[in-house]
Amino acid sequence: MRFMHPLYFLLFLALAFLAYLEFRKKRSAVRFSDLSFLKRNIGMISRSRVASYMVFSITVLVLALIVIGLARPQKGRIYEEVEKRGVDIVLCVDISSSMQAEDFTPKNRLFVAKERAKEFISKRKGDRIGLVIFSAGALTQCPLTFDHKILEELLDYVDTGIIEDGTAIGMGLATAASRFRESKAKEKLIVLLTDGVNNAGEIDPLSAARLAQSCGIKVYCIGVGSKGPVPYPVDNPIFGRRYVQVEIDLDMEILNEIATTTGGRAFLATDEQSLKTIYEEIDKLEPTTFKVTQHTVYAEKAGGLLLGASLIFILVLVVASTFLRSIP
Repeated sequence: MRFMHPLYFLLFLALAFLAYLEFRKKRSAVRFSDLSFLKRNIGMISRSRVASYMVFSITVLVLALIVIGLARPQKGRIYEEVEKRGVDIVLCVDISSSMQAEDFTPKNRLFVAKERAKEFISKRKGDRIGLVIFSAGALTQCPLTFDHKILEELLDYVDTGIIEDGTAIGMGLATAASRFRESKAKEKLIVLLTDGVNNAGEIDPLSAARLAQSCGIKVYCIGVGSKGPVPYPVDNPIFGRRYVQVEIDLDMEILNEIATTTGGRAFLATDEQSLKTIYEEIDKLEPTTFKVTQHTVYAEKAGGLLLGASLIFILVLVVASTFLRSIP
């Protein structure tokens, strides 16, 4: 809220002076030869005086509303225009059953991976971002979009079991690369996150990497998982959930080859904090370029005040000349 002409508020000084004069002025005395009439109508005289003060107070209120209206109150609404010249990014996330391992807190590897991905998305305001998930096969969960809110909502629904179990890194990478077919962005990135070894799919990881490299796509690979046995949940219909210690193989060598082939980098995340740091580093390595222009549109609010003041003033005149008529 702002006032276009705030100098009109100086008129409140005149209103305050007017009120001061009204309450300080002495009421004129009227001489009567017989006071019996006044005694009989003393209540009416008191009401007349109260009515006089009421009319004066409402008149001051009307004038105050007029002053505020003259100051032209305006309520603004801010609009943002984003000049989108950013990077096209596809997040390629492994959802194989091994991502349920609970060496990452809270919950498991997949939950933490999704939370860190959402933090990364929130920082890339000028970028189009898409989402591909994979296990034994690959599926595009969201094409490249500027609508990061819907992307985050879709990411919330990602879970293990959506696709047949397995780890098809090559299929996931090739599917992610295919999302750039119509991309005109100067910078194209894939952030590939997995915790396993390629054991499924019709395309091997290095062939998919060469496909990405031929399209000018840089791949950043993130391997997740701590060393040694990790707690893994096993659900039994009779005994419920129990945990077993399992070792999950992670092929960091192939991830390094994919990154080297495409001009990206490979990282190893052994816990939730290191995964957060990796996403922050990728964000710094590939800064987005966008420009946000803000402008404010103001709507006039004086009309309502002036209309209200007019209606109140007319009502006071009507009441003062009928129900609140004073004794001459």
